[in-house]
Amino acid sequence: MAEIHHLTYGAVNPVVAYLIAFVGSLLGLVCTSRARAARHRRRRARWLVLAAITIGGAAIWLMHFTAMFGFDVPDSPVRYSPTLTVASLVVAVVTVGSGLFVVGRGEPNGGRIVLGGLLTGAGAVAMHYTAMAAVRVAGRIEYSGALVGASTLIAVACATLALWLVIAVRGWRAVVGGAFVLGLAVCGMHYTGMAAMRVRLWTPGETRVEGLSPSLLIVPITVLAAVTLIGVAFSALQAMTEEEFADDRWPASRAAGRPAPIDAGPPYVRAVGMRRVR
Repeated sequence: MAEIHHLTYGAVNPVVAYLIAFVGSLLGLVCTSRARAARHRRRRARWLVLAAITIGGAAIWLMHFTAMFGFDVPDSPVRYSPTLTVASLVVAVVTVGSGLFVVGRGEPNGGRIVLGGLLTGAGAVAMHYTAMAAVRVAGRIEYSGALVGASTLIAVACATLALWLVIAVRGWRAVVGGAFVLGLAVCGMHYTGMAAMRVRLWTPGETRVEGLSPSLLIVPITVLAAVTLIGVAFSALQAMTEEEFADDRWPASRAAGRPAPIDAGPPYVRAVGMRRVR
């Protein structure tokens, strides 16, 4: 077995990785909470897509590669497959998004929260092991089945708890608490999965490994993080402005005797064709 380092730069990587997971989770859960309160299907879908991008892309995928900068195998170069690296991002966003769409629509109940937590946690796990399949070393990577199972359990249990806090409890304290728990889920799953990892080197002295070096990932990951966070922030501000504008038009329309705007109206209003009536 080859020697493996998970904390090459000390506590810097796990601390920064957790902060990224927490901030990404916080933004994503705020979007999920807004989706639950949205009165229109398109608004709800927009918030849930933003939540999927933020949690899947920032809290999980970006956190993973931030933590991986501390990964090293002294007796072998470490490289990454660009195809699988990109695939892991898609897996994270799509799978986490499916879980958020389960809890973001319909009446909140235990079944929806459990299913949403299962899908969200599974998305984190699927992203991690897809990204680890992208790792190239001068040897073979193996895993301990027990620790892989433990990493899966951590991700699913904490994701379910985080969604329960946001959906069932609600409020800013619940959202912040959910982000704290979800950040722990992502980081706990990651480092438990890394502890499950073993490397069996090939012929001594064979060090040629194909793929991208970790240093080449720094720039695209930094750019992706900046674009994602700025894009989500602008999209969220635009969505909130549109919602407030639509809600402000609702009482004015009623007072003037005009039909309410399509996107406006309290929850007890039902849609008939393209107009809303009491």
